[in-house]
Amino acid sequence: MGKQTERRRDNQQWMLDWIVKTTGRVQNFAYDNRVIPPEVKSYEQIHRTIDRHARHVVSIAEAAEEHGHVETARELYWVASEHYREAQHAIFEDDNPEKIYLHGMLLKCFDKVMQYADHPIERVEIPFEGNFIQGILHMPPGRPKAPTVLFFPGMDMTKEAFVDALNHPFVARGMNCLHIDGPGQGTSNIRKIRVTLDNYERAGSAAIDFLEKRPEVDAEQIALSGFSMGSYWGMRMAADDKRLKAVATAAACYGPKTAIFEKASPRFKQVFMYMAGIHDEDEFDEFASKMVLDSHAPRITCPTLQVTGEYDPLAPLDTVLPIYEKVAGPKELWVVEDDFHAPRHRPNFGGLDFYGFLADWIRDALAGKYKAGHKKEILIPAHGGPGPYVAPHQGGFLLPEKVGAEPGLSEAQLGPAGIRSDSA
Repeated sequence: MGKQTERRRDNQQWMLDWIVKTTGRVQNFAYDNRVIPPEVKSYEQIHRTIDRHARHVVSIAEAAEEHGHVETARELYWVASEHYREAQHAIFEDDNPEKIYLHGMLLKCFDKVMQYADHPIERVEIPFEGNFIQGILHMPPGRPKAPTVLFFPGMDMTKEAFVDALNHPFVARGMNCLHIDGPGQGTSNIRKIRVTLDNYERAGSAAIDFLEKRPEVDAEQIALSGFSMGSYWGMRMAADDKRLKAVATAAACYGPKTAIFEKASPRFKQVFMYMAGIHDEDEFDEFASKMVLDSHAPRITCPTLQVTGEYDPLAPLDTVLPIYEKVAGPKELWVVEDDFHAPRHRPNFGGLDFYGFLADWIRDALAGKYKAGHKKEILIPAHGGPGPYVAPHQGGFLLPEKVGAEPGLSEAQLGPAGIRSDSA
């Protein structure tokens, strides 16, 4: 779609259409739940069909408002905002009137969420390199001076997205949380603020500059959380901005980006090229080859949590482990057994939306729980067990170590002559 140069995998569009029709998803096909309505039979239908669903939800929300049922209205507007987020993201073209309309409706619906929420929510504008990055600042009731978390959404998310605005896990634990539309995302996308190799973390630092001036923010207690591509950007920022006292990220994008841009759904590359404003695929491939954390991880000295699915197709475990090992500060690695990219509502976490566990970890980190030298790896079981409170995992994550078997070849496998090379 749009003005992009033809990409090599664009000829797989017929397959993406078929997968959208049969699974109701545009990516992360390992999960069974539908994201796209069942009447969608091709990618081109997504934004208009979801708009129709969203307008229906908005009409009910407006009726609830008219009857004074603001608690119901805010829930409905929250649902509608999520519909519009998904709809606008299906279009990756500058100045597209449908995208502009859908994104505008996302903001309009979220205005109502902010108006009726039980805790203060404020849309803010953060000065950034001659323009402004837009954010959403969630605060505990009464706006006390409190620890604050900077949240980096994933590439398919926006600042309004699914860290539940009406049951915010960080606010519930006494923390502020500032979500931003970093370069290439949401409102920044509309404003043509492109993502580069290093400007997302600069936007994050500009956000901390902004937070330090807010009376609600304890400037000595600022942490970062990020999801999916936000995990990559968050780790980059933690390496360079020492004002961050902790970083907890999930839905791993820590390793090389070959899997996400060359092996997973073609949509990932289509969207990220648009976010970066790069129209030549060879140029983008060179860009993507530099999206690595090998030189950043050793500079991360604050407490760090990395969460990854055991079978994440976008960040295979064998690409995550080397980055984890390079982190210099106190650190933990949570491997979510039998899971893929997004650990939301998984049995490993008792079916919860997972972000509360990140919030708990950050709160503990800000309280000084994780000292120099702390290092812990866990395998969070999919069936049974105490979730992330499981005992530390011993050894690696390959089958012999995982099941407690002796590594190496047995005598029966070796045979009388032992192992010989093919040339022997």
